[in-house]
Amino acid sequence: MYDINLNNYSSGMAIGVPSSGSGNINLVLHKTTNTFVVIKKYFIDDKEPEDFNLVEQEIVTTRQLQHPNVLPYLSAFVSGHDVYVTSPLMSYGSCSDLIREHFQEGFPEIAVAFIIKDVLHGLDYIHKKGIIHRALKASHILISEHGQVCICGMRYSCKVMKSGKWQRTLYAFPKSSTNNLKWLSPEILQQDLRGYNEKSDIYSLGITICELANGTIPFAGLPDTLMLTEKVRRCIPQIMDRSTFPVDVMDIEQSGGEASNENSLKKAEIMSTRKFSESFHELAEFCLQCDPSDRPSIARLLAHSFFKQCRKSDTTLLDILKPIKPLHQRFVENFEDQAAALSTEFVNLELESCQWDFENT
Repeated sequence: MYDINLNNYSSGMAIGVPSSGSGNINLVLHKTTNTFVVIKKYFIDDKEPEDFNLVEQEIVTTRQLQHPNVLPYLSAFVSGHDVYVTSPLMSYGSCSDLIREHFQEGFPEIAVAFIIKDVLHGLDYIHKKGIIHRALKASHILISEHGQVCICGMRYSCKVMKSGKWQRTLYAFPKSSTNNLKWLSPEILQQDLRGYNEKSDIYSLGITICELANGTIPFAGLPDTLMLTEKVRRCIPQIMDRSTFPVDVMDIEQSGGEASNENSLKKAEIMSTRKFSESFHELAEFCLQCDPSDRPSIARLLAHSFFKQCRKSDTTLLDILKPIKPLHQRFVENFEDQAAALSTEFVNLELESCQWDFENT
């Protein structure tokens, strides 16, 4: 159990908000151990019991898992109407943060190989634990200062065990999944009698591969109904390079619209000239098969030739991320300014004696 006294943490640096949008995430220093950790604070509204249930489910599920590629929770406690969760600092943040700030045209292929290989190990673990993730995407993939990749976002997960029996097929639609629709598999979105199983996470992995490679989410900008239609029609997204990029750069240049058009033109030029390996294209296509029975198992994916480059390459994930300043370094450099701005965030809070027992809920 980690320290639950908020007064034992330094004032923090804001690094994000929970996926629900109701709360905040801060990087803080635990004074006793001189260790950087992350405190996620959820604002629990009595009028929204569903949010409460999702937070509780995420904490309970995550506390039951222990794997190098699954983000652990160190502690969870209640103060007033707010719930606090502490977790280890992943200094390079999420893959979606890295795309937005440093890899707008997508990660290099070798970086995707390292990331997805670790994600597969974590996904294999939770599947063997009888859990389907149902929200795998770049924002739920975190990278530590040592290059360790962890998956998180277990609030949308579900268990395949019911009354002590392993359910081969599930039918429940994920609650509050609006932000995850573009990553969800066709069989989850259709909500028909065929249901879905853990192979739905393989489809989400395929969407995530495209997201990491392209710097853009497949189906971005499409209305949800059209996105669903495209998936049901067996439209398979692709990683974009000169062999698959569909738009003539000159068409973009002549279409007008200065600032956004300039960015689009730059991205189009890069995508239309770069070249990914055939095994990379093949891996993404395998994962994105519309019929779940056509998607490979995790064991088969890990044995795919795409990952051979991880063993052969002299480049590591850390080599690629080296130019990027980790969060804890930013924290140290800006400590005085951040402390002044956020001095009231974690002081003078009285913890109530009531605490949840997340271990046995």
